[in-house]
Amino acid sequence: MSSLQQTRLSRVQNRFGRSLEEGFAGPWWRRSLLIISLLGGFLLGSSLTEHLANAVGFRTISALTTLIACELLVLLRRRVVTSPMAFQWRLLDHLRIGFVYAVVLEAFKVGS
Repeated sequence: MSSLQQTRLSRVQNRFGRSLEEGFAGPWWRRSLLIISLLGGFLLGSSLTEHLANAVGFRTISALTTLIACELLVLLRRRVVTSPMAFQWRLLDHLRIGFVYAVVLEAFKVGS
């Protein structure tokens, strides 16, 4: 949207529009893999916490240990970031985001 004046709102809208365009640009398979990774993380998080709760018996401790494992992945990513593996790390990030979202959603459903 072009405006006559460069206000803060118009600059924010232009930046948002450019970032949205960049998100939809590029090959389709990258976007689809990122979405599949996000949904796969959600599926993994919702099913893994339930299975760990049945196996261990402590739902909160099992969720805590899996979240700690996710955060260890973040620490590992910060130490070993290289450009040829940038897309693989983005896949792992989306998987982790979906997983954390599922665990938080399960906690809201349980009420803890």
